Amino acid sequence: MNSNDYALLAQTAQSYGAQVLYDEPMNKHTSFKIGGRCDIMIKINCEKLLCELVRHCNENSVPYYIIGRGSNILVSDEGLRGAVLLLGSDFGSVRVRGDEIICNAGASLSAVCRVALENSLTGLEFAYGIPGSVGGAVFMNAGAYGGEMKDVVVSCRCIDEQGRIKELSNDKMELSYRHSIFSEKKLCITSVTFKLKKGDKEAINSRMEELMERRRKKQPLEYPSAGSTFKRPKGDFAARLIEECGLKGASCGGAEVSTKHSGFVINRDNATFDDVMGVMSMVKQRVFEQTGIALECEILIMK
Repeated sequence: MNSNDYALLAQTAQSYGAQVLYDEPMNKHTSFKIGGRCDIMIKINCEKLLCELVRHCNENSVPYYIIGRGSNILVSDEGLRGAVLLLGSDFGSVRVRGDEIICNAGASLSAVCRVALENSLTGLEFAYGIPGSVGGAVFMNAGAYGGEMKDVVVSCRCIDEQGRIKELSNDKMELSYRHSIFSEKKLCITSVTFKLKKGDKEAINSRMEELMERRRKKQPLEYPSAGSTFKRPKGDFAARLIEECGLKGASCGGAEVSTKHSGFVINRDNATFDDVMGVMSMVKQRVFEQTGIALECEILIMK
């Protein structure tokens, strides 16, 4: 990679007051706690900076990766060659406008849920406890306990590969089960508007606490992971199939199918990228051999 390209990216970022990191370990930025070093990481702090960086990368053939809070990705131990554009807390403002919440893509989903609670707005309770950022949640149409992003998102702002800003309404986002237009086209979400309803604060809080307690009891939150590892197959559940095939607790190196919830592959003991890939491959092969169902990975693999 041309070091001049990195120097120009860094210079641009610094002109906006954004933090630039070189040779940064990616395991510090993923919920799996796995991943080698990237060449350069820039912590995005405004939409205009992101537009400029994306435009420069595309015009100069610089590989780039846009990540949020790293809760649904698995990064190679070899690291990432190119630029990592991090949409995190530096790009995480949240504001309320009547019954709408407008937030930058780097805002944590749980933080947005708490803002909804503080303002007695109902509709986002299902998302409380889902790790990750707002941008990532919309990217994959995250959902839980009967709710999905598509139920509460009204619009978003995003940028294309030329660094141009676009605004998309809900019906243009192609939101379906763990899918959106953003997973098909190279568009980067920069902000999201949620439409909620006025509700009873105590009832909202009670529902949020109930769902969080269910997560604690059923999910292996005590270990690093990327959440549900496989998408739900039509008419069934990945966890049920995995357990039925006798794979609960199956391991490869430091990675393991959780004994608490077989839908999760966890980093039990300093797992490597290859350990996790090995467990996922084993699960997919065994489930297909025994049931004829091909499980599809929900985690994004970055290498």
